[in-house]
Amino acid sequence: MDLPAGLLYTKEHEWVKLDGANATVGITDYAQSSLGDIVYVEMPKAGSAVEQFKQMGVIESVKAVSDIFAPLSGSILEVNADVENDPAKVNSDPYGAGWLVKIALADAAQTKALLDAAGYQKVVDAADH
Repeated sequence: MDLPAGLLYTKEHEWVKLDGANATVGITDYAQSSLGDIVYVEMPKAGSAVEQFKQMGVIESVKAVSDIFAPLSGSILEVNADVENDPAKVNSDPYGAGWLVKIALADAAQTKALLDAAGYQKVVDAADH
């Protein structure tokens, strides 16, 4: 399982890459491999508001439908149109071309509620046992 050290993570298997007051968000390698072949992604529209740990979208695979949760509160700056057109990008490159949304952060202090790579690894280890 790929687990980049410079990112933040949620217990619901989203990752966050901070860039100043903005954040790029996707689902983790563990999540995409657990879901299997992703066939559809529904994401919030640009300009819409999202709340930390509240549902912001849906991801559908051949095996299951899962909610996508906002790791941080803010406003959607951009939605990855490439993923909307080709959801399999989430499987092939979850931390790169498979990103989902970019969020303008409402409160950078919310990052304290997220996990580092080591903390997320413990969540995954617990889920696998």
